[in-house]
Amino acid sequence: MQAQSLLNLSSITKSFGGVHALKGVSFNLSPGEVHALVGENGAGKSTLIKIIAGAHLPDSGTIQVRGQTLLHNDPGVARGLGIAAIYQQPALFPDLTVSENIALRLESGGPWQTVGWSARRKHAAQLLARVGATISPDAIVRDLTMPQQQLVEIAAALGADAKILILDEPTASLSDREVDNLFRVIRELRSHGVGMIYISHRLEELGQIADRVTILRDGTCVGSRVMAETNKQELIRLMVGRELSAVFPKIDVPIGDIVLETRNLGCRSSGVRGVSLTVRAGEILGLAGLVGAGRTELARVLFGLTPADSGQILVNQKPVIISNPARAVELGIAYVPEDRRRHGVILEMPVAANTTLAILNRIAKGGLLDFSRERRIAASYVDRFEIKTPSLDAPVGNLSGGNQQKVSLARWLATEPAVIILDEPTQGVDVGAKAEIHRLMGELAQRGLAIIMISSELPEVLGMSDRIAVMHDGVITGTLDRAVATQEKVIELALGHVPLWRTSR
Repeated sequence: MQAQSLLNLSSITKSFGGVHALKGVSFNLSPGEVHALVGENGAGKSTLIKIIAGAHLPDSGTIQVRGQTLLHNDPGVARGLGIAAIYQQPALFPDLTVSENIALRLESGGPWQTVGWSARRKHAAQLLARVGATISPDAIVRDLTMPQQQLVEIAAALGADAKILILDEPTASLSDREVDNLFRVIRELRSHGVGMIYISHRLEELGQIADRVTILRDGTCVGSRVMAETNKQELIRLMVGRELSAVFPKIDVPIGDIVLETRNLGCRSSGVRGVSLTVRAGEILGLAGLVGAGRTELARVLFGLTPADSGQILVNQKPVIISNPARAVELGIAYVPEDRRRHGVILEMPVAANTTLAILNRIAKGGLLDFSRERRIAASYVDRFEIKTPSLDAPVGNLSGGNQQKVSLARWLATEPAVIILDEPTQGVDVGAKAEIHRLMGELAQRGLAIIMISSELPEVLGMSDRIAVMHDGVITGTLDRAVATQEKVIELALGHVPLWRTSR
């Protein structure tokens, strides 16, 4: 196998400040193979792929690319060997165009080289078409959604003629249609001999695309399987070291009075039109729809980031105007955004400071922060949410994705809201962390909190929601009770079809 491998890692170890991230991990990749890499957050997946991409050097072990042992690796060497990595958080220049970002990955030359703008745009358009992206080469990256930015990165990797492609959670922000496009591209690359390392927490999709799967746990390789000879239950057992009986531990709780209501709500700049919905105390209202349906845009309107310009918002049955986030917080509304690394937490700040960011006015005395109170509040949430952190002073950027999400959630729960909007609360976290976040949601509902959950994962929407409101093109096409909701009905509404059985309230 080794002589035929595109990539062969043997006994790779890596430590950071005494923490053993990888402990003798071996891994190989063959031409034309999709090799999945799975494990809980903190299992060592990110460290391993950064070593392959040259971002980290291993402490020991060997790396071979097409039979050649690498004595030194760095990002430039890796690119020269045909290794390309597409990380979960797009690494694009936000103020440049799509074609400029793609060109930066592909073009070389001195400072006096003439730029062929027309050829550059044409090449970018061709690459975007290959990944099924309807994105203008002249679009500014800052104006793109996260799924669109991921597709731009995939297009750039295709242009670089990568032989080893690392895909880190590539479908986390994609709609079903976009996932189908991505899988089509992956199959095309596989037919041309490209080897791909595919990292995903969506275990159900691995059977569609992966040939083999390797499982990491606590920095060690606990097994590799032929994908056709394993199943989701075995992978979960290997990942977490135990049987996981309930990823969606839905708790039935008494549903109280209406806490938040909208009547014909609209915002022209956001494309939200005529939205009427209610959410009650103790209820989890799932907000489903395809990417671009207007779910996040509606959340931003409710939180005052892009204020409504028509219709009504009622809090506890009283009409209110939410002109900014501060007013939303005053009214008991909290919002945990989709992109936690950009908007949910401040990565460089410690856990304690992140936890109290939204209540600084409450923990200050005479204009000075009460740091002892800050630490007490943070410690209570670390204990309650079982946040895995070395200390309250550890930068949030050092935590796993699931623990970052818990800190983001704690930050807004510290405001003691009556309504919390969770935008993709488990995106990019492992199956164990997902179950923990779902458990926390159940506890919050038990305490009477009204929850609006935006999710692109249908099993999550169906498993955790009491009711499901489905959006298409900025409007709600229907609302389903938990007892009658099915994947087929949600998809039908998400596509804009309005069947006879539709109910809305």
